[in-house]
Amino acid sequence: MPEAAYLDRTGDMHIAYRQRAGGPPTILFLPGYASDMDGAKALALDEFAAARGLGIVRFDYSGTGLSDGQFEDGTLARWMDDALAVVDLLTDGPLILVGSSMGGWIALHVALRRPGRVQAIVGIAAAPDFTEWGYSDEEKAAIAAVGRLEQPNPYGGEPQVTTRGFWESGQQLRVLNDQIAIDCAVRLVHGDCDEEVPMEVPTRLMAALRSADVQISLVKGGGHRLSEPHQIATILRTVAGLLETP
Repeated sequence: MPEAAYLDRTGDMHIAYRQRAGGPPTILFLPGYASDMDGAKALALDEFAAARGLGIVRFDYSGTGLSDGQFEDGTLARWMDDALAVVDLLTDGPLILVGSSMGGWIALHVALRRPGRVQAIVGIAAAPDFTEWGYSDEEKAAIAAVGRLEQPNPYGGEPQVTTRGFWESGQQLRVLNDQIAIDCAVRLVHGDCDEEVPMEVPTRLMAALRSADVQISLVKGGGHRLSEPHQIATILRTVAGLLETP
């Protein structure tokens, strides 16, 4: 595994990343909410890139994983800026963005802002606009009134926290209500048993994207994480297919 290195963002804020040198296109992995660069899908992509001589960069958003900062200071805009800094300062040439859950939402914004760099996007259980459809009216009211919402973590451990700052940032960066001016290939891998991101979301995303080259791969029995070996194999085949696209 490549050693962790650190990108200086604002003088005293350092973003942790692992980079493997290789030929184009470079794969950029964008983690999900409260996730990091060393999960099963990220490691599988790293091995995939190494076997094919491709470059890959994985990183932790500020306040997560090995990066500096406090998680509760994070907003979608701030984490999008982290991703753009990684693109601008650590990579060159064409990119394949692979975004997991919230990372799929951030991948869309990166592609909108760096259209000349992004060759393709793979969304793994992509969750654009989840600040809108992912919370009940009561939960939204609690976030507004109290400034934070704690919910049980479906994967165990510490409660999952949503702050007012993150929620408001997400609402400002919604994409599904208008045409999304992205023209590159987009592949959406989604589990048919995903209880966190309903199937309505990838179908709405497919309809909203301007690109004519959008496909949804539905994984039977797949939940939100899509981290079982056969599910990861589906993700890797999806990326491999994009490498073969003329």
